[in-house]
Amino acid sequence: MTDLDGTWADESDWTAFDEEVEGEEGGAPPMPVLAVVGRPNVGKSTLVNRIIGRREAVVQDVPGVTRDRVAYDALWNGRKFTVVDTGGWEPDAVGMMAAVAAQAELAMATADAILFVVDATVGATTNDEAAVKLLRRSKRPVLLVANKVDDERLVAEVASLWSLGLGEPIPVSGLHGRGSGDMLDAILKALPETPRETFEAVRGGPRRVALVGRPNVGKSSLLNRLTGENRSVVHEVAGTTVDPVDSLVELDDEMWRFVDTAGLRKRVNFASGAEYYASLRTKAAIESAEVAIVLLDAAEPISEQDLRVLTMVVESGRACVLAFNKWDLVDEDRRHDMVRELERGLVRVPWAEKVNISALTGRAVRKLAPALRTALKSWDTRIPTGQLNSWLTDLIAATPPPVRSGKQPKVLFATQAGTRPPTFVLFTTGFLEAGYRRFIERRLREDFGFAGSPVRISVRVREKRLKK
Repeated sequence: MTDLDGTWADESDWTAFDEEVEGEEGGAPPMPVLAVVGRPNVGKSTLVNRIIGRREAVVQDVPGVTRDRVAYDALWNGRKFTVVDTGGWEPDAVGMMAAVAAQAELAMATADAILFVVDATVGATTNDEAAVKLLRRSKRPVLLVANKVDDERLVAEVASLWSLGLGEPIPVSGLHGRGSGDMLDAILKALPETPRETFEAVRGGPRRVALVGRPNVGKSSLLNRLTGENRSVVHEVAGTTVDPVDSLVELDDEMWRFVDTAGLRKRVNFASGAEYYASLRTKAAIESAEVAIVLLDAAEPISEQDLRVLTMVVESGRACVLAFNKWDLVDEDRRHDMVRELERGLVRVPWAEKVNISALTGRAVRKLAPALRTALKSWDTRIPTGQLNSWLTDLIAATPPPVRSGKQPKVLFATQAGTRPPTFVLFTTGFLEAGYRRFIERRLREDFGFAGSPVRISVRVREKRLKK
């Protein structure tokens, strides 16, 4: 039979193209940073979506939806800059809101300019006046924006904001876009051409890792442990993270881009409000990543939520590493129970790399890097067509496919149609049972590796040609 490997695009051509593009992106100049701050529920995330021109930040008519500082790329009049959305800042915040306020203060300290948002329908409050004192100490250019000016009736109320001492307030409507052009022009004037702090770009770009799992499993704690700073808000209340949070992390002298995601409680179709949009962001973060670290609570039984997250990762075709967090809380009895749970609950991903860690104490966190490299190497593996067919001939000779409807199907030819994940196509004279396809997949893993990566096998049945 004719060699069919040439019918698919050569993966090396695409890899070379990707490396060329990534190299160009890696050499791009750094962009100045604009921090959007203000008290809760003044419309900061709505204004951020207006600035970047797309609905990225999670928005809901409830105070305190945004908690972490989340960065987005923006473009206006040919100039690129980074917009950092923050949680609501309050001077006397306690508990989780104190951690949210600390993230907002850190965003102010590291930004090149600050957009201070005030609710025009309420006017300046005591919390706004306290924030102004903090802004003056930051020694950064500050733009005062009066949001929710949806019609002419509120324009006169904006004049009262002069009392804050931050200069002329800019009336805008983040919801309707009113005055957004004047605000963007003012932002470009306030931002410097280059940021105050620049970091050396990594050539080729870091590989993207998504941190996923059910709520309160320790994703944000792990990200903070890896970065060595309080990058994400951590609190005992489940569901603290709403927006995906990107961070560059150096592990074993290699740079990685970790994305902390919202915990998945329900299926996306059954979620509502901010939880629905957070689920969509999490799903998009998985699909844009190359490998996913699925965090499981080692101290608790594997739940339906854990299996739902695993199913989402497997269906996305991403490489996978299972990290059993809170291992410092596991005793001998629990370890004995885990063996049975893993055999029963993780039957879909027996191939995933497994690491036992503790984000709280830092136990074995450095073992994540080797597991990630192994999974990504398998994800990128390609088997030459000749070697694949030689191996398959010996395998079928030793264990032929089962007879179906009185006939035994023959495998005529096999080829690897692609990588990321490895995808194989078998051309046959008849249908192959699902059990036999699983047998081929298992032997592929045993003989060629593929640890940490899903393997997809499809069958194409050759139709018989009728003789004239």
